[in-house]
Amino acid sequence: MKYTYKIIDVFTNQPFNGAQLAVFPDAIGLNDQQMALVARELNLTETVFLTKTPGNENHFRMKIFSPLGEIDSSGHPIIAAAYTLASCDRLILKDGHTPVTFLQNTGEILANVSSENSIPSLVQYTRTTSPIVDYFTPTEAELGSFLGIDAAYIDNKKYSTRLVSCGVPYLVVPTFYYETVREAKFDLAAWSQSIAPQTSAQAILLISPKTPYKDSDFAARLVGPNIGINDDPPVGFAMSALAAFLCSFSHMQKGTYTFAVQRGDEKMRRSVLNLEMDHKGEDTLTIRVGGEAVKVAEGTIFIPEA
Repeated sequence: MKYTYKIIDVFTNQPFNGAQLAVFPDAIGLNDQQMALVARELNLTETVFLTKTPGNENHFRMKIFSPLGEIDSSGHPIIAAAYTLASCDRLILKDGHTPVTFLQNTGEILANVSSENSIPSLVQYTRTTSPIVDYFTPTEAELGSFLGIDAAYIDNKKYSTRLVSCGVPYLVVPTFYYETVREAKFDLAAWSQSIAPQTSAQAILLISPKTPYKDSDFAARLVGPNIGINDDPPVGFAMSALAAFLCSFSHMQKGTYTFAVQRGDEKMRRSVLNLEMDHKGEDTLTIRVGGEAVKVAEGTIFIPEA
């Protein structure tokens, strides 16, 4: 069986930047074992498989695999999937904004595709979550030791380190400087000797409100025990945690906020994510994450029948 796939760069409009992944716009007939083998063969961070839901306009089943196995939910594949479907005429585009629904393993996610003259541009998806914020975190000295940074650069004035979970727990560490975010080096030995593993955090989200780029308000980077020391993985799924973190501070007045968050740099596949959040001081938090995408390659792969 022959299947066509696209290589998409997400959260960027410049090829060879952003988060790179593969999208199969029509994966009907493939089972989970075949999808896992394909993802391992392509060896990208994620490979996305889409199948149209019969009888439902612009409704698709989404399966996501990394080379190591299936991923139940993720953010940037939504941007890539919507852009791919719109670009290959599998999405019925309407003037201005076109809604599309993706069913991931964790449930349905609504996205909107902005377009002009049938050319897709910005894709934005909506997520409503019930955040859990925990103030029990390692000391600044411990944070500095396993992040490889000067503890004095950790922000304890406007913000403070907090554990935030919107389904996945992140240890959110605010820093004063962009350079601190970029230069951090995770130390597994120091991590294991700290109280950090007791927090159940699966990754550390380093942020800074200072960035040298005029198109972004925050710099963000994920590091942790399951992330390579030189890796700079996508942060789309962590945007819920960032939004909940910001809303947990009393100086954030209620209202709707819009931020641009940048990941990487000019040497490391820079991304720009648009984050909107409706801060109402309630138990639930609604966020919208948006970004651009660009196709950099396409191909055909032969997959043996099961």
